Amino acid sequence: MICCRKSMEKLLRTIIVDDEAAARRGLKGRLEKAGDFEILAVARNGREALDFIRDHRPDLVFLDVQMPGMDGFDVLRALPPRTMPIIVFVTAVDDWAIRAFRTLGLDYLLKPIGNNSFEETLDRVHQIRKQKRATEYRKSLLDLIARITSPSLRGSRQATARGGNRRQDQERPRLAIRDGGKTTWIRQADIEWIDAAGDYMCVHVGGETHIMRKTMKSLEKELDSSILLRIHRSTIVNIHQVKDMQAHINGEYFLTLKRGHTVKLSRSYKDRLRQFQTLRTPQDPRRP
Repeated sequence: MICCRKSMEKLLRTIIVDDEAAARRGLKGRLEKAGDFEILAVARNGREALDFIRDHRPDLVFLDVQMPGMDGFDVLRALPPRTMPIIVFVTAVDDWAIRAFRTLGLDYLLKPIGNNSFEETLDRVHQIRKQKRATEYRKSLLDLIARITSPSLRGSRQATARGGNRRQDQERPRLAIRDGGKTTWIRQADIEWIDAAGDYMCVHVGGETHIMRKTMKSLEKELDSSILLRIHRSTIVNIHQVKDMQAHINGEYFLTLKRGHTVKLSRSYKDRLRQFQTLRTPQDPRRP
């Protein structure tokens, strides 16, 4: 069992990378229970992962394969071979990547992660460390990089990414809104906009307003940044709910949502403007 490993072993310095909040929490909780892992950082995307890995030089990385933008394989290719940590790939898709992991003897976890597979993976990670098989292991990772870079597999990766995007649309993360002893779960994709009212957040969904006590900064960390963007110090908006936008003075913009509500995009967040403009078609006569 995991809990029976020798306490004298040096803790494995570990980073978790996953774009799903629930998956990050689940892995972190399991590793903390195992007791022989030091969680250095938890990354929400590939770019964060690279920064954390370069800053912390971990022994072990749990790396989500399917992530928007920079996926797990892009992260792997960007890592220096000489300082490559032990990688445990995490994936929700049993596809060509799984076959490659098996062929090369690399460790992976298939979501949803079962207890047995998790414990077996941790056992193999400790074996790699004890037997000082770092050189052999890095060679396997480099072989994987060569495979995923080859033209014959590039199409498979792209097809997998498209399939992953469809699943993400179906499995958008949810936001928990607690009111006394009651918790309401709301799909983040259904949120229209959020605004601050003192120490409270007003979450607007389907014509209804849900109130939660939380700071804007902490709430922003829980949200899916690919659809919910902060556009003002007190406003977050769903980019897919924006119907129209109009330039205002001093570089500000007014965004009109599908239900007719208007929110302001302030100058401080003008860098977000491009993400709204990409949603507009060239035929739209109101396009600035």
